[in-house]
Amino acid sequence: MKEYIKLLRIKHYIKNLLIFIPMFFGGALFDFNKLLSGCIGFASFSLISSGIYILNDLKDIEKDRKHPIKKSRPLASGKIPPKLAISIMILCVVTSCILSLCLKNISSFILLGMYFLLNVAYSMGLKNRPIIDIVILASGFVIRIFYGGTLTDISISKWLYLVVTAGSLYMGLGKRRNELKKQTETREVLKYYNVDFLDKNMYVCVALTIVFYALWTVEMPSPQISWTIPIFIILLMSYSLDVEGNSDGDPVEVILHDKILMGILILYAFFIFGLLYMV
Repeated sequence: MKEYIKLLRIKHYIKNLLIFIPMFFGGALFDFNKLLSGCIGFASFSLISSGIYILNDLKDIEKDRKHPIKKSRPLASGKIPPKLAISIMILCVVTSCILSLCLKNISSFILLGMYFLLNVAYSMGLKNRPIIDIVILASGFVIRIFYGGTLTDISISKWLYLVVTAGSLYMGLGKRRNELKKQTETREVLKYYNVDFLDKNMYVCVALTIVFYALWTVEMPSPQISWTIPIFIILLMSYSLDVEGNSDGDPVEVILHDKILMGILILYAFFIFGLLYMV
């Protein structure tokens, strides 16, 4: 069972919590119908992402066998046969589509399909194209936000869109930076990058993320939301410390392995919750 959990990358489902962001900041967290739609959407998106992870592992199985860490993955290590993995992948994708159709929301279904096709193209070769690979990584986070918005019929603020876009590009650049510095990756695209380029663009993106967030808080109905700007800056500083340290740069790994960062993130969430729902 442990190997199947690894194959499905269940811990990466944490990224799909972004689906609830529009509901959370839209003050609709306790609307049962919206919450139910969000939960079904979360399950659907999680299954489609698992299918994509399996496809990527199948495509990179030989490269992963040469990697010091990835060689222990279920497919690369031979613990799960490729034919069984293909069956699981198809089951994940079909179940995801069925759940999405049950929501009777054509816009969310289109976004789910867009996410799937983008990542299939990524696995099939676009991950070897500089800049395009980072843009596709970042687009996954942006699509999750809009997917959550369409599911719950909550419009996405232009500033929130820019916050997520700039922040996602920052995380994508950070992932490539650490892969390049460690020189343990077998990614072909790394030969096109250098640390200086990645560092400079990371700094630009993190600065823009803070600016966009500040502008977004001004737009919010509760003026007290602006009080969270310092917490948001500290949150990004803490994340940057990890990314520019000995981390592998993967956002999920960074968050799950830093208790202080998780604590700041939880504090930020409670602060926002109090301002939006209790004040």
